[in-house]
Amino acid sequence: MNDGRAKLAALAVAVIVLSAGLAYLILSYSNGTARVRIACIGDSITEITGYPADLQILLGNAYNVRKFGVVGATILLNTDKPYLNQTACSEAEAFQPQVVVIMLGTNDARTNIYPNSENLEANYGMLIAAFQTLKSHPKILVATPPPIYNNTLSLSSSNLVQGVIPRVEQEATTMNVPTVDVFDPLLNHPEYFPDGVHPNVAGAEKIAQIIYAAIVKDS
Repeated sequence: MNDGRAKLAALAVAVIVLSAGLAYLILSYSNGTARVRIACIGDSITEITGYPADLQILLGNAYNVRKFGVVGATILLNTDKPYLNQTACSEAEAFQPQVVVIMLGTNDARTNIYPNSENLEANYGMLIAAFQTLKSHPKILVATPPPIYNNTLSLSSSNLVQGVIPRVEQEATTMNVPTVDVFDPLLNHPEYFPDGVHPNVAGAEKIAQIIYAAIVKDS
């Protein structure tokens, strides 16, 4: 009888331990701690469009995609809204991502900002370095901004193509960070950008597909 009670007690303890372990795994999974953390850094194209959500769907539950976009954010520090100085940047760092996707530069092509963009490379390097020094040692992907079409937002396609994108790519090379070409696949597709700048549902899905391919390529 005593042996029987001892066996039952041992079984009960085992069940409790197993249940606790399972509960911990479920809790960890739901909190994202057991998943690959991806931080999407950017401006309004990241904050107000569906590309990060689409990326989450493509990657599945093994990944935890979060967006840290800021409407109007720039690479340049000499503007009203440099990304490096935004709360979203601090929140992204606190997230300790394992992958960081940076897609900035559209607002740096603004007609009243671009003439003072001589420090664009250096400022982009500072942003990259801020994430390179995280304890999570994330893989960083520098995504070129999508094309700019006719718009009423004072955003210049020529500034983007001739100045911003080449300098972004050059700094990424200098910092030994891979680039993701979002621009070329969306070129000649103005139907994806109703206001000339922000992608619609189809455009956001296309961006997500491009970023997805770059993430899974070396994983």
